[in-house]
Amino acid sequence: MRAMIFEEFGGPEVLRLVDVPEPTPGPGEVTVEVAYAGINFADVLARAEGYRVDALPFRPGLEVAGRVLAVGEGVTAFAPGQEVTSFMSGGGYSEIAVAPAATTFPVPHGLDLRTAATLPSVLPTAYALLHDVARLREGDTVLVHGAAGGVGTVAGQLARLGGASAVYGVVSTFDKAPHALKSGYDQVFLTPTFDADVLAATGGRGVDIALEPVGGDNFRRTLAVTARFGRLVSFGNSGSAAPWQIGPADVYPAGLTVSGFSLLGLAAADPVRLQQLADAAFRAVTDGGVELPVTAEFALADAATAHELVESRSTTGKLLLRV
Repeated sequence: MRAMIFEEFGGPEVLRLVDVPEPTPGPGEVTVEVAYAGINFADVLARAEGYRVDALPFRPGLEVAGRVLAVGEGVTAFAPGQEVTSFMSGGGYSEIAVAPAATTFPVPHGLDLRTAATLPSVLPTAYALLHDVARLREGDTVLVHGAAGGVGTVAGQLARLGGASAVYGVVSTFDKAPHALKSGYDQVFLTPTFDADVLAATGGRGVDIALEPVGGDNFRRTLAVTARFGRLVSFGNSGSAAPWQIGPADVYPAGLTVSGFSLLGLAAADPVRLQQLADAAFRAVTDGGVELPVTAEFALADAATAHELVESRSTTGKLLLRV
């Protein structure tokens, strides 16, 4: 079978399509004949910087949708031929992927495999950020960075569905603003001026909830526009800055809460909780009408081109590999 790997860290050119032996599932695993694989910024960081890469060569890919090919020892929840979507720590960029049964989910009724491929990573992340970590309450005001990206596209809709009174988005260019405005956002601001714009929009109060995936100076500026008793949730470091640090002087005066979240961390530490989270998040799609539009699709052999597009910061919505 064919799979995309990299044997060194670097630009998109280090991705290579190779022939590898067909895998067999181990205990607690399933093999999935992949129809579509999701592309995430974490895949780019893995390739460029070694983010969560234990050893080389490495096969990127955190999420797939397809049909179960075989099940390993102890797996009773799935059967060959069943349509599933899976979240994994790597290996999705391939014709057959090995996935933990604990983080594999039946495709919700009425969804096709292409749509299902958009679910395993982004939907549970956005749902957890708002409901489990930030504890969204009716009437809260919400700020989301990367409002036109995968998580941002879903977070705007989920915030609105959850009763937020106002949802503000931050984008890198105004070309992305129309996409964000279709996804539940009341106003969209540019990165260089978002802090001043948030204060102007809220009468100087700031926002109750802020979702921040960039780190560095962007994290600090977001903290400064989080309202009294507000909740800031960090869920990434796409700017590759030094890890943020805070102390009592940062949070005591306004009673702020600063939290963090990693879906990969949750999958490793508590897959049962991830199952519950995914079930609730997927219902927001089937029952609540939340959607993550696929805005670009590439052949497996063109994964490097997809990575170039992601790194250009010009993309919106979700990108997929068609396997």
